Amino acid sequence: MKKQKPDNLRGFNPFNQLPQEIIFTILDLLNSNPLDIKSFSLACKSFYAAESKHRTSLKPLRQEHLPSILSRYPNIGHLHLTRCSRVSDTCLSFVSHACASSLRSIDLSRTHLFSASGLLGLALNCNNLVEIDLSNATELKDSAMAAVSQAKNLEKLWLARCKSVTDLGVGCVAVGCRKLKSICLKWCLGVGDLGVGLLAVKCNHICYLDLSYLPITSKCLSPILKLQHLEELVLEGCFGIDDDSLAVLKHGCNSLKSLDVSSCQNISHNGLSSLVSGAVGLQQLTLAHGSPVTSSLADSLKKFSMLQSVKVDGCLISYDGLKTIGNWCASLRELSLSKCSGVTDEGLSSIVTKHKDLRKLDITCCRKITDVSISCITNSCNSLTSLRMESCTLVSREAFVLIGQRCHLLEELDLTDNEIDDKGLKYISRCSQLTNLKLGICLNITDEGLIHIGRGCSKLLELDLYRSVEITDSGIIAIAQGCPGLEMINIAYCKDITDHSLLSLSKCSRLKTLESRGCSLITSLGLTAVAVGCKELTKLDVKKCPNIDDAGMLPLAHFSQNLRQINLSHSSVTDIGLLSLAGISCLQNITILHLKSLTPTGLAAVLLACGGLTKVKLQAEFKWLLPHRLIEHLEARGCTFQWRDKVLQVELDPKCWKLRLEDLMP
Repeated sequence: MKKQKPDNLRGFNPFNQLPQEIIFTILDLLNSNPLDIKSFSLACKSFYAAESKHRTSLKPLRQEHLPSILSRYPNIGHLHLTRCSRVSDTCLSFVSHACASSLRSIDLSRTHLFSASGLLGLALNCNNLVEIDLSNATELKDSAMAAVSQAKNLEKLWLARCKSVTDLGVGCVAVGCRKLKSICLKWCLGVGDLGVGLLAVKCNHICYLDLSYLPITSKCLSPILKLQHLEELVLEGCFGIDDDSLAVLKHGCNSLKSLDVSSCQNISHNGLSSLVSGAVGLQQLTLAHGSPVTSSLADSLKKFSMLQSVKVDGCLISYDGLKTIGNWCASLRELSLSKCSGVTDEGLSSIVTKHKDLRKLDITCCRKITDVSISCITNSCNSLTSLRMESCTLVSREAFVLIGQRCHLLEELDLTDNEIDDKGLKYISRCSQLTNLKLGICLNITDEGLIHIGRGCSKLLELDLYRSVEITDSGIIAIAQGCPGLEMINIAYCKDITDHSLLSLSKCSRLKTLESRGCSLITSLGLTAVAVGCKELTKLDVKKCPNIDDAGMLPLAHFSQNLRQINLSHSSVTDIGLLSLAGISCLQNITILHLKSLTPTGLAAVLLACGGLTKVKLQAEFKWLLPHRLIEHLEARGCTFQWRDKVLQVELDPKCWKLRLEDLMP
């Protein structure tokens, strides 16, 4: 007989006695895993209520769910609508009333459909709003900026690629938002000297200003450099800025700490010399894809005692230029020479022997350097945390041993397309702090080397083995066992990988990205194991995996509820398998090229059922096989189609070509 509870304990919930502060502390510890938070909130009514009060940030999947979600969570301060492809003025109106007192930031950078009316409601009702991201809103005009200008407490505004905004709109923002501290106008081609000048005059608190690719000239630089709090200025691709423009720096900009003049072809050492007397506190300088780095240019910067980071990616650089950088009085912490032609052993060695405090070094595609450079780097810069050296093809296998022997603090190491072998990996496994390791197109490594990495690098989060064709299951199993926190692995075109690898990876419960394109031996059995074990999976690429079929889609639909992006091209998935994916509410991006059993009827049903899709990549033939009204309906729902002109490898029954929209629409 069932034992009865005493009358005084009936309906008693011990969790109700916990102080709210303790419950909130528990939720803070669970914050990294949405599934854990969901399980916690469903444990009991008191936990459910506490989680509702505690949550301050939301990233909803569908705009139609906003009313119910915001009703449950009354204290939302940060709202990210980047996954909602179409947010209307009605939605923003609801947000402005539901979060009137709590909302501090809203991200609308990947959505559209709203207008000035919706933004005006936000600006007027949400008095604590300090940040708005409107990037990519190419249809917004000056009227929208006039609405934004009503947000009197706004501090951060992002308008990247808002190409229809002009000086008039920016002028409205400048007059209305006097508390602005950060603003991005990148690719706002309608904004020129007048609008930027008004910002500088009216918004005295600006500390971050991105003017990349704007048609500005020296006219607006003078008021900009008078900003007393300006710390970071980005002028990338501003072709109207030249040496004469930078001359105004001589009048002083002591607060400036970071300057980016990438792709400014008209700036030489003469213009940069103006920095010496003006921006004396400069710490970061980016000169990528600009003028050649000669001794004259490097010499113009030698007096910057506080300079810590220099990036000259893609520039022609001379030996004298490198030698002069080595003689700077500053102690560099970061140096990027990616794709710089002219980098030699002698020049690079002259730098690293002087700047021994380097933490980050990028020598990607410096194809002239040899073991001599690696010896100097590892001998001088023992504190490196990041080393990127993709395609340094003259560096021999023996040199990689030095990296493992001397640079034990490395956290990021990119050895893509190099001659490293198993002996090199054995020594690199001593770098126990490694979190990101790229070994793509490393044709000399085998399972033996990966076994060493698995044993020594337990903190590894990302591993790239793209086209490292000698890798088999043994190596992947060692990684899975030794690196339980793995979040991303790329085993694309590792032809000998089988389901045994996927079974082992299924034990890595935090795995978010799996790229196994071209692994023809894996089947739906292995994919099922990953789906069951890796519930945080968000990106899956099984293109050219012919043994992946409908049997693998069903477990994905059931267990992988966080999946957002999938590539099923050249697999054996049919209409039925695709339709099962409709149960994944997060799914937004799907690529389905060359599915032999895909029919127009089945495809239409799939597209209608997957209500959250924002991007679909299909063969161009389907553009006329599907009803035009259906495509219009899906595009109106927020779905973008990318049509690929490839031969359709499927025999279609002519009877299925013409579909009636009435047969498919709900």
